[in-house]
Formats: sequence, structure tokens, C-alpha cells
Amino acid sequence: MSKQSRKKSPKTSPADKSAGKSGARAKAPAKAAKTSAAPARKTAKKAVKKAVSKGSKASTKPGTAKPAAARRPAAKSAKSPSSAATGRESAPRPAALAEGAKAPGFSLPRDGGGTVSLADYAGQKLVLFFYPKANTPGCTKEAIDFTRLAAAFADAGAAVLGVSADTVKAQDNFRDKHGLAVPLVSDEHHEMLEAYGAWGEKSLYGRKFLGIIRSTVLIDHDGRIAKVWRNVKVDGHADAVLAAAQGL
Repeated sequence: MSKQSRKKSPKTSPADKSAGKSGARAKAPAKAAKTSAAPARKTAKKAVKKAVSKGSKASTKPGTAKPAAARRPAAKSAKSPSSAATGRESAPRPAALAEGAKAPGFSLPRDGGGTVSLADYAGQKLVLFFYPKANTPGCTKEAIDFTRLAAAFADAGAAVLGVSADTVKAQDNFRDKHGLAVPLVSDEHHEMLEAYGAWGEKSLYGRKFLGIIRSTVLIDHDGRIAKVWRNVKVDGHADAVLAAAQGL
């Protein structure tokens, strides 16, 4: 091929060079803008992720959010539970035996068999001493004291009865063991004890319970209450009751 036939490559004109330079300069700011915008987007995404992460941690952190039911105090019951609901027996109040009032009637089994009633002593004075339990020290001393003074009470026109919640068999044993000469009444269901105010709440070493309150009642020949002794102290008590019976 000859040199004449070889085509000459076109030369770039100054105008074209100027245009190319200005285009490159125009592209450079755009590229720079894109480059500077990328870190900003990344920073924004990181901030969003961080905020979401904190929110989820706060919601799962124990104790930060309490349910509404836990924040509200439980409503107090307007009514206190009844004794039937709690299963606790309410203590009966001792009957108020006013002097001059009619003595409550009774008919109960006694030691040796048979029964004894208030009607059996119509027209005479009657002493009822209520004791907590047969064969215990205080009750034994009290029963022996009334036995010792049995003849003196008879001379004063007064009969004497001992009363407890012991069984008839226990009363028989009590009588035989200590040679007691006064009838011993068995009130296992507390009917007479409650009627005469000898059954109620007691306290021993800080413990409260229901039981027999050591008491004595003197009934006159008209069947009315003459005198009542509560929470009896055994020493000298039988002698004080005899003096009261002799004074009627």
C-alpha cells in the first residue's frame, strides 16, 4: 500500500479538546457528590439500626415496663370473711347470770348412773361448782374441800354438785380415787356450762382456747341466782361459799 493511499487520522480540533475538558470537569463534581453522599447514607442507616436496637432492648429489659394489673394495688375486700369461711369457731361469751334471775334448768347424767336435774332440789339451796377437768391438781383440791364441808352445807340447807365436761366414767374414777362425797355431773355437750356462763375463751401462756371457766353459782331456795363467783381461786373458796350459803 502506498503512503498516499494510507488515510490520515483526523486531528482533534481545539474546540473539541475544550469541550472534552469541560465535560470531564462537569463529571468530576457529580462523582464527588456521589462519593460524599454515600457515607451520609451509611451513617443514617447505622443510626436507625442503633435506635431500633436500643428500643428492643428497652422493651425486653426486666422491670422497665410493668403491666397495668401489677401497677394497680389490689382492691381491699369490703367485708371481712365470716367465721364459717375461715373455719374458726367464734368464742361464746359467758352468760350474764344476774343475781335474782331464775336459774337455768338442766337434766344431765351423773357419776354412779342416773340423772340429776334442777327440779330435784326444789325448795332448797344449791351450790354448783364448775371445774375444768377431773383429776387435775386444782380441781382435785376444790372437790376435796367441798367434800370436807359437805355436812356443814347440809346443815345450812344447801346441796352441792360438781360439774365438768368429763364423761361419766371419768367422774366415777375421780370420785373413787379421792373418796369424794358430792355428786359429779357430766356435761359433755356444754349445755349447762354455757347456760351458767362457765364455758368460754381462756388463755394459757399466750395461747387462746375454749374451755371451762372455773366458776361457782349459789342458788337460793326459790330457784333464783343468789351469788356468782368467776375465775375462782381454789384456796379458801369452799369456805367462802359455805359462809354465803349460811347467810341466805
